[in-house]
Amino acid sequence: MNLKEKIENKTAIVSIIGLGYVGLPLALEFSHKGFNVIGFDIDDKKIEVLNSGNSFIKHISPERIKNAIENERFSTTSDFLRLPEADAILICVPTPLNEHREPDMIYIKNSAKIISKNFRKGQLVVLESSTYPGTTDEIILPLLQNPISQNSNKVNWEAGKDFYLAFSPEREDPNNPDFNTSTIPKVVGGVTPACLEIACALYNQVIVKTIPVSSTRAAESAKLLENIYRSVNIALVNELKMIFDRMGIDVWEVIDAAKTKPFGFNAFYPGPGLGGHCIPIDPFYLTWKAREYDINTKFIELAGEINTSMPYYVIEKSMEALNHYKKLLNGSKVLILGASYKKDIDDMRESPTLKLIDLYREKGAIVDYNDPYIPKLPKTRKYEYDLSSVDLTEENLSKYDLVVLSTNHTQYDFRFIYDNSKLIIDTRNAFSSINANGKLFKA
Repeated sequence: MNLKEKIENKTAIVSIIGLGYVGLPLALEFSHKGFNVIGFDIDDKKIEVLNSGNSFIKHISPERIKNAIENERFSTTSDFLRLPEADAILICVPTPLNEHREPDMIYIKNSAKIISKNFRKGQLVVLESSTYPGTTDEIILPLLQNPISQNSNKVNWEAGKDFYLAFSPEREDPNNPDFNTSTIPKVVGGVTPACLEIACALYNQVIVKTIPVSSTRAAESAKLLENIYRSVNIALVNELKMIFDRMGIDVWEVIDAAKTKPFGFNAFYPGPGLGGHCIPIDPFYLTWKAREYDINTKFIELAGEINTSMPYYVIEKSMEALNHYKKLLNGSKVLILGASYKKDIDDMRESPTLKLIDLYREKGAIVDYNDPYIPKLPKTRKYEYDLSSVDLTEENLSKYDLVVLSTNHTQYDFRFIYDNSKLIIDTRNAFSSINANGKLFKA
C-alpha cells in the first residue's frame, strides 16, 4: 500500500514535532479525524502533562486530550527514535528572532537533523513553522536527500520518489470563536508535484480546504504576506493614534466612522505594541532574506519601528498622566492589567506587557500585574520576572498610583476597575462606555 492510499484510508501514522500552540491543536485534529498520532517534544514536563490527560493551554480542554488518549489515537513522547514509525512528520517548532532581529533557525535545524537521523524511505515531511522563503529547500531538503540515518553510506534520495517534502504554514489564531484548526483553509507548497499531491492528500483529510501553490517558496511567502499586511496596517493606525492624540482627536472614533464604508477599508486597531509569535517576528524574516538580494525593505522595517515604539509611547503617556496630578513615575506604584498578548487567552508570546514592565522599572516605578489566565509570569527568552498576578480588589486597586490596561480581557469589570483606581491608562479603548472624568487617559 502506497502512502497516498494509507492517508486516504487513515492508516497512515502522523507525527507532530513541537506540541505548542500550533502543534497540539493540529495533533488533536488529526486524532479526532481517525488518525493515529505521535506527538514529539523536547520538554518532558509538557509530555508528562499531556500523557496524564491534562492541558497547559487554556483554550484546549483536558477533555479533548483525554478522549484522544483513551481512544488510543494520541500519544506523546520525547523519544525521537520513534520517528520511523510515522508516515508523515509535521514540524511545528518556534522560529524566533535573535537579539539583532535576525532569524534564529536553531529549532528548525535541530528538527531537520533529528528527522535525518531517523529517516526512512516513503515518509512525508512538512514544515509548518513561519520562516523566510527558501528555508524548506535550503535547510531541510539537503538533509533528507542524504539522510544521516544511512550512516556512512552515501545516498542521493530523490524528493517526490523516495520521500516527500512540503511547506504548509500554520494559521492558528488561539481562542478565535469563528475559526479553528480544521476550518481555516491551508496553503500547501511541495518541492515537487508529487510532494504537493501527497501533502494535500494528508491535509484534505482534516482541513476544510487546501490551497495548492507552485512551490514551497510561494507558500513560505504567502505566510509572510499575511502577517506583513497586518503589521503594516497596525503600524498605520498606531502612528495615526499618536498624530490624532496631539490634535485632540480620538482615533477610536475615527476608525469606527471609517469602517462604516462597505468597501475598500478594513478596520485595524492600535495598541500598546505587537504580540503573538507571528506579527512581531515574521516581517523581519523577509527583511533579512531580502538583503541577500540587495534589497532594503523600507516599508516593512518602518512599520516594525513604529510598532516596537508603542510601549515607549505608553510610558510617555503614563508620565504625562502622572504629571497632571503632580506625581513622578519614579517611585510610583503601577499595576498592569493583562499579560497575554490578546484578550481571553493565556498566550504570552512576545506580549507587549513584558516590555512595559521592563520600561516602567527602568523609570523607577514599582510594577505589579494582574491576569486571570496567567497566575505567574513564566521565564521567556528575553525576560525573567518573579511576579505573580495580584487580585483585583477595591483595596488593591486603590494602592496603585497608576493602573495600565494592556490586554482587555472580557473577564475584567471595567466599571469596577474605574471606580476603584486613582489614575488609568487605557491602551485598548476598553473604558469607552464609561462617562469618565480626568483620571482616564488613552494611550
